[in-house]
Amino acid sequence: MKLFRPLYDLVLKWSGHPHAERYLGAMSFAESSFFPIPVDVMLAPMVLADRSKWFRYALIATVLSVLGGLAGYAIGWGMFEAIEPWLRESHYWDAYLTARQWFDDYGVLVVFVAGFSPIPYKVFTIAAGVAAINFPVFVVASLIGRAGRFFLVAGLVKLGGEKLETSLRRYVEAIGWSVTAIVIIGVIVWLLVRG
Repeated sequence: MKLFRPLYDLVLKWSGHPHAERYLGAMSFAESSFFPIPVDVMLAPMVLADRSKWFRYALIATVLSVLGGLAGYAIGWGMFEAIEPWLRESHYWDAYLTARQWFDDYGVLVVFVAGFSPIPYKVFTIAAGVAAINFPVFVVASLIGRAGRFFLVAGLVKLGGEKLETSLRRYVEAIGWSVTAIVIIGVIVWLLVRG
């Protein structure tokens, strides 16, 4: 059953849409404070669709992601009591507790790591607000982490170009099903360890 190639083709088509930059910006903002899908899912196909705009796309993703991180910080700082019941019920609660512990142990360095890595950045923006991490330092760490990630992704996709697109198209089904299997196995292991 082919599932991932049509999805890949659809995302590639959306990335060439006249409003694709707006969608990328909105997704970047939302992903930093509440949206679960990573920005790379749209950024990479957009760069593949027009490699000459790789810098522009990475900049849009960075700026809007940092602004979304500021919104996440504001949620944590001023509205945590309102969202705490939802957060406790969501699958993000354990990640939130881990983020709080890491802030105690490592300080604002955690924001940089979360901004660059695939760790859910939104959890750390909210936790930073709850912990009232130094705001200017939070902004700088977020900017460095997010820019590092998005410019690296966009730059690698630009360099990979048509060869990368051909390889992705050829192996997208195998990659998609492998990632799905890894996620399912990870969830099962997590449930067994937790229970």
